[in-house]
Amino acid sequence: MDTLDALILGIVQGLAEYLPISSSGHLEIFREILGLDLTGAESLEFDVMLHVATVLSTIVVLWREFLPLCTSFFTFKRDDNFYYVCKILVSCIPVAIVGLLFKETIEGFFGQDLTLVGFCLLVTALLLSFSYFFRTRPLEKNKLTGKVYRPRDITFLDAFIIGCSQAIAVLPGLSRSGTTIATGIIIGDKREKVAKFSFFMVIIPILGEALLDIKHMLEPVDAEALSQTAIGVIPMLVGFVASFIVGCLACKWMLNIVNKGKLVWFAVYCLIVGAICIAKGYNLF
Repeated sequence: MDTLDALILGIVQGLAEYLPISSSGHLEIFREILGLDLTGAESLEFDVMLHVATVLSTIVVLWREFLPLCTSFFTFKRDDNFYYVCKILVSCIPVAIVGLLFKETIEGFFGQDLTLVGFCLLVTALLLSFSYFFRTRPLEKNKLTGKVYRPRDITFLDAFIIGCSQAIAVLPGLSRSGTTIATGIIIGDKREKVAKFSFFMVIIPILGEALLDIKHMLEPVDAEALSQTAIGVIPMLVGFVASFIVGCLACKWMLNIVNKGKLVWFAVYCLIVGAICIAKGYNLF
């Protein structure tokens, strides 16, 4: 992987992490376009580095909300911010279980053909469409349940359910932000609340995975094998910086999109790209 490849992938990650179009899926698509031949472990390692950059962009963009959360939690203040962080921790349980028990299986999904990415993008399109047509509106009947109620703040049970959707979204092509936001909207949470919760809840899993990768990279390895498989420090840094800068812009944009309820257009996009990926995977063109 050269510097230009890393720059392109960093831009793709920064944009696709916040838009509900699957950053992991689009990284796989662009690796195919760029002709990059990486193993599943190498792909996942580079992806985690890019995800760390977008996590930092989340903290930078939402620092006014993030700082009080940290202050309340680490001082055991027991206010709304403290319990909000507790809900984030609850949401991390499913993805922690998946990451610890099925890490090797997950690595096997990366660096393959685009068939899986295509089908997962179709699922993302379905979820986004579902959240649009069956979303809850103030004092209106929900078409799915028949109940009339106001969208609510996120509960502990909601946090766990949204966390389960995040655990499923480890598959390339299944948008993490799209899946978690759509899930929150479907179960009746406020759109503006669930969008920020979705961005905050990924911080702990990504940083945890990054720490594990750093530990793995610090382990003694054969120098010749390392030179043959490593992506390289410069491409890593270029991809990281590009992902961070673009992520800062995309985060603000996505919050505005969710508040306006415009997710259905991304469903159309995912449907088209998913169909193209499936056709490519089956060598139809």
